[in-house]
Amino acid sequence: MATRSAPTPRIPTYAWTGFDRTGKRLAGEIKSVDEAFVRDQLRKRGVLRARVRRKSTLFESRKSVSASDISYFTRQLATMLEAGVPMVSSFDIIGRGHDNPAMTELLMSIKGQVEGGLSLHEALAMHPRHFNELYVNLVAAAEQAGILDTVLAKLSTYLEKTEALKRKIRSAMFYPAATIAVGFIVTTILLVFVIPQFEDLFKDFGADLPALTRMVVDLSEWFREWWWIALFTVVGGVIGAAQAHRRSVRFRDFLDGLVLRVPLIGDIVRKGTVARFARTLSTMFAAGVPLVEAMESVARASGNAVYEKGIRHIRDEVATGGSLNVAMENSHLFAHMVTQMVAIGEESGSVDHMLAKVADFYEDEVDQMVSRMTSLMEPLIMAVLGVIVGGLVVAMYLPIFKLASVF
Repeated sequence: MATRSAPTPRIPTYAWTGFDRTGKRLAGEIKSVDEAFVRDQLRKRGVLRARVRRKSTLFESRKSVSASDISYFTRQLATMLEAGVPMVSSFDIIGRGHDNPAMTELLMSIKGQVEGGLSLHEALAMHPRHFNELYVNLVAAAEQAGILDTVLAKLSTYLEKTEALKRKIRSAMFYPAATIAVGFIVTTILLVFVIPQFEDLFKDFGADLPALTRMVVDLSEWFREWWWIALFTVVGGVIGAAQAHRRSVRFRDFLDGLVLRVPLIGDIVRKGTVARFARTLSTMFAAGVPLVEAMESVARASGNAVYEKGIRHIRDEVATGGSLNVAMENSHLFAHMVTQMVAIGEESGSVDHMLAKVADFYEDEVDQMVSRMTSLMEPLIMAVLGVIVGGLVVAMYLPIFKLASVF
């Protein structure tokens, strides 16, 4: 029985220009998975002031490197190192077998840096867009302890569970956003296309319109004339809030705190943040990272400004000699069950194991809450749309009910 061979990855083409030693302009193309290799070849040829540009073709997929790509790579690298495959060979095998050209280019770049003498964590640190501080610190601790394959396996599990948790929280946020978006679209269609037809009909009635109908007609007239103000307000508000959340610490603290107080959604975000805290700290404990050093990475990975600030206070309290469970209890950010599990872990010397159990528990809680929220939001969406559409329809038919009094 014939076996199907793995597809050969498409090797990108790089266009280059430069000058020789006499000042003559040169140009050409080189196929390579790595821009660094192209520049190295040009140096060997004596090309000066080289400019290299990757050529994109019509059929080439220019996908970016996703979090799932990094998670899958981490799992593959852990498996290969555990099997005794040399690191450079592992990067070569994983990179050339990947169907995402951007990921292939990233891995070949890291491979070249490792071959050039850098340690793995130093090479990863040169790509902060794809490997955050937590990832780099864990790899550095693993290299120092000589347990890189074990830590990479734990890290891949952490990344997989973290991404799964993010997907659950995003799905919980999707339904309220969908309700607002669908309601806005339906209302816009009625105001722009439907209500003007009724307005022409009402001009021949010869009677005053009901207050609700007059309000809807005025709203339709305003929206058709000033629709760009509404569009600018909505789009500008979303973009402005996103930029303010990124740049303003005070606004980020306010918004993240406000989200935690929203009914149902706040509970989902809170439990998701606690699960992320427990999973991250458990992974770093298992890798042998010191607690105080680990807490900084845990704070940045929390995803919520309120918890980030609280975790830094916990770090400071632990650094002065306090126990972790007491510091967590003093922060008032964690349920009693969480602090008790940590206390048991500190007494038994298995904090990482207890934190992993906490993470599993809260991840299941988030999953169940998202399922309940989904079942609740479906009829709510129908009710909201019914009120919006029904209100506009009733407003348009009220004058028709008064026709008998006019004629």
